[in-house]
Amino acid sequence: MLHGKNYIGNNLSSEGKVIFKTFNPKLNKNNDCNFSEATANEINKAANLAYDAFLEFKNIDSLKRSKFLDSIADQILLIQNDIVRVYCEETGLPDGRAKGELGRTIGQIRSFSELLKKGDWVNASIDTADPERTPVPKPDLRKMSIPLGPILVFGASNFPLAYSTAGGDTASALAAGCPVIVKSHPMHAGTGELISSAIIKAVKITKMPDGVFSNINSGGIQTGIDLINNPLVKAVGFTGSLKAGRSLLNLANERNEPIPVFAEMGSINPVILLPKAIQNRGVALAKTYAGSITLGSGQFCTNPGLILGIKSDSLTDFISTLSEEIVKLEPSCMLHPNIIGAFKRNKEKILNQSDLKVVADYNPDEVKSNYARQAITTVEGKTFLKNKKIFKH
Repeated sequence: MLHGKNYIGNNLSSEGKVIFKTFNPKLNKNNDCNFSEATANEINKAANLAYDAFLEFKNIDSLKRSKFLDSIADQILLIQNDIVRVYCEETGLPDGRAKGELGRTIGQIRSFSELLKKGDWVNASIDTADPERTPVPKPDLRKMSIPLGPILVFGASNFPLAYSTAGGDTASALAAGCPVIVKSHPMHAGTGELISSAIIKAVKITKMPDGVFSNINSGGIQTGIDLINNPLVKAVGFTGSLKAGRSLLNLANERNEPIPVFAEMGSINPVILLPKAIQNRGVALAKTYAGSITLGSGQFCTNPGLILGIKSDSLTDFISTLSEEIVKLEPSCMLHPNIIGAFKRNKEKILNQSDLKVVADYNPDEVKSNYARQAITTVEGKTFLKNKKIFKH
């Protein structure tokens, strides 16, 4: 059962009065659990605990940290059925996608555990001195990678597991000896809570320092701003939109002590179609791209959003086939109302552009709430380059 509280180190906490719920986009209704947004006091407690934990955690040997990561994976697997159930309730995604992403998450954690066992991750090098070197003596240089300090990880909207609470950013930070504070994604707070409970159990089992992991809930953006501005936070991991990533980068750069932001942000992923390719494989490529464009309702960072080709009969045939194939595919549920809202607004802006031709638009009489309707449009290259509104969206 979910409790909706924050994990401030090993302890549950719900000091705040701001409450929010996650949303089931498939059923178009709020989920039951109330989540408590962290207060400024709870944020500071988490940061202070993380820094105190860092002083000990950075010196714990690699094999012990490896066992810690393996224990996290083990504890997640013990509650995997609950994780999959809540994941599906909070995303509208199918059971198979949840299990696949969970497997990927476990694989990432295990891979960092194996890396710790090898020990070469520290990139140690010794460049000995040569006092006889001319024209100047050569100094003794010794280098190795060292942990930065507490890391702030933002839960991802489109990958509630693999790029969120115990995903690659968290696993790599813990492997390196850095405590982690996760700012849980508000639409996946239940999934994040379950994963956090597994991490905390692993902390206790392997006797890692209290504060090596915290999970912070919030329904808005201010909590993330407060976390990134906390001077004890030394780096940020983020997966999400270009706009949000840029905002975090600006905040990190404006601190008295600027910190690095490791961000994977969205892209329109342009695809270039060469004339021979569409001449020889146009139909097959069109069918493939129809599936790729709509995969996961277009919510993967690898979905192609722009196709470039040289005007020809083959390109015309390709567009015709793509248009036929794209409307054969049933729309699927998007992750949450914020995403479907942004999709509809941006689609409307694009379709209202002059000199743009709509060649396919899934438009049945009834489409469920939170289900995207895919479309294909074409525009001349010269017009596209001049029109920044089209290029932006």
